[in-house]
Amino acid sequence: MNLKAYLKSRQEKIDRALDRHLPKENLKPTTIHKAMRYSLFAGGKRLRPILCLAAAEACDGKIDNALSLACALECIHTYSLVHDDLPSMDNDDFRRGRLTCHKVFGDGIAVLAGDALLTIAFEIVSRAKPTSRYNMSILLHEIAVAAGSQKLIAGQVADLEAEGRKANRAQLRYIHENKTAAILTTSVRLGAMSANADARKLNVITQFGRALGLAFQIIDDI
Repeated sequence: MNLKAYLKSRQEKIDRALDRHLPKENLKPTTIHKAMRYSLFAGGKRLRPILCLAAAEACDGKIDNALSLACALECIHTYSLVHDDLPSMDNDDFRRGRLTCHKVFGDGIAVLAGDALLTIAFEIVSRAKPTSRYNMSILLHEIAVAAGSQKLIAGQVADLEAEGRKANRAQLRYIHENKTAAILTTSVRLGAMSANADARKLNVITQFGRALGLAFQIIDDI
């Protein structure tokens, strides 16, 4: 398999699906929809949704059944970046080589754009196809927990509280497991769920997701 070609084809498929799911820029209120699209189509690698589709394939599922879940994950990831860049957080002016959302649209619109991306993620999940093992309630719970105060947000809180301090190994691991690894793990879990994976397969792919998430963050830090 040509990995480069595989990633490109999946990225294009995800981008087309995201374009269908998001409100068009000319839909009122236009400012918020422009800000959402500006952030979502900013040249990201689409790692999380690609992992979701790959996990579905690995569990003998159809990628089209995982596509809505994959798009929802990318919306959640993007919302977290928009908020992470805000002056009250990391105060970043650039991301992926261009101005961050709040530098283009202002802090208030950036906050609302992030909120809207998080909200639309659940709307997109509601369009996913449940299976005999994983109903809609399970899918929604899975993604809500990953994005909530004990996972993604927990990691961001710990990261903020560690600023200016020397974090020990346990603190760093907590940040990495929640801020980064949680969504990556959920990505592969949702892909497996879309393929109606049994408990054994789901457990194996969960372990893979956790290990990958930690490795990804360590490499990113280096």
